[in-house]
Amino acid sequence: MTDVRPKQDRSRATRQRLLETTIRCLATHGWEASTVGFIAAEAGISRGAVQHHYRTREALILGALEFMFEERAALLDALPEPTGTGPDRVHRVVEGLVEGIGGELFKAALQVWTVAAADPELRAAVVPLERRFARGVHERAVRLLGADDDDPEIRGLIQATLDLARGLALADVLTDDSRRRARVVRAWSVQLTSALSAAD
Repeated sequence: MTDVRPKQDRSRATRQRLLETTIRCLATHGWEASTVGFIAAEAGISRGAVQHHYRTREALILGALEFMFEERAALLDALPEPTGTGPDRVHRVVEGLVEGIGGELFKAALQVWTVAAADPELRAAVVPLERRFARGVHERAVRLLGADDDDPEIRGLIQATLDLARGLALADVLTDDSRRRARVVRAWSVQLTSALSAAD
């Protein structure tokens, strides 16, 4: 059946499928296996079509990384405004942040970070994307927690929450760490609630 969508729409859909496949390949198969040819085959796209959108593997990976950050930000934006008060409210926010930061998108990003650590050119491209994402996540956490970000102590606690989320995501890379993660999130939520209440 002939695809009758406008060429621009088809091109956009192809690019999105390519980026989604790149993320999945990085998360599942790792950096070394995620060559242009492998990603193209997994996406059902010709190698030539891939290179029409991204001339090099590095450009494709960076495009996927930027797409990853947009997707992770969208997940955090989709978190519902928490209701209620006290530890349960804070727990819902912390749990949402942990889930939004972790998962397949984190595993794919981790592959890129590992290579970027030893590749100055790739690192120079990745670091600004990371910083932009980190600022966005921090702003969302402040909004969801209803916290005073001008208070240095509160700002530190929010940063600790995000560092905790990344650490828990890392712990989940090799094995299913969901049970321990749930206990840690619950315990930290109680501590965070106490600290936020004291600051108020």
